[in-house]
Amino acid sequence: MKVIPREAGRVTYSTEIRALKAQSFTQEQRSLVIGSLLGDGCLCKNWSGTNFRLIINHSIDQQDYAMWKYSMLQKWVLTEPRFYQKNNSLTIRTISHPELTALRELFYRDRKKIIPETIESFLKDPLVIAVWFMDDGNAVIREAKLCGYHINSQSFTHEENILLSSILHRLYAMESVVERNHNKFRLAIWKKNSREILKDMIRPYVLGSMKYKLG
Repeated sequence: MKVIPREAGRVTYSTEIRALKAQSFTQEQRSLVIGSLLGDGCLCKNWSGTNFRLIINHSIDQQDYAMWKYSMLQKWVLTEPRFYQKNNSLTIRTISHPELTALRELFYRDRKKIIPETIESFLKDPLVIAVWFMDDGNAVIREAKLCGYHINSQSFTHEENILLSSILHRLYAMESVVERNHNKFRLAIWKKNSREILKDMIRPYVLGSMKYKLG
């Protein structure tokens, strides 16, 4: 099997990598990327500073989830996920790609991740919401009973959380509230009907190993 050289580390810029950069992401792959950007993923410059690549980190406890993302994006990931013992995590790095650079322009301002004005068009895709929830969501269990869901969107501002909440309501009639959490803000879904809307929408996309998040 022919090995494609790694882009990182200023290796030879091969014709194989050029060809990969010319290929488009599928809708499913794009949705995974966007869901990851709402969650734990980040877009970082390549060594030449001309394009951006996606970096994803997940705890080794979520190895199945990390490997699913790897399998989805494998065409653009030239090395297998790397385990870091220091923080007990797996890291996935794609090559840089023009489509990722375009998303960087949408999702970042002054090197800080933001919610773009066009977020509603992305949230129309349940897979985006499912990946976002698998990254940052959790069930709230009290006295052995499911009573709500949190989406830990603390990396976004109060105003951005309000925007996300309003879009979820407009698109899906899903009611959520913006809660203060350690001087930051996150979404909480308490009403039973809204919980069921979320669960029914994302359940087909949630991996078996991540279904515990649904309660």
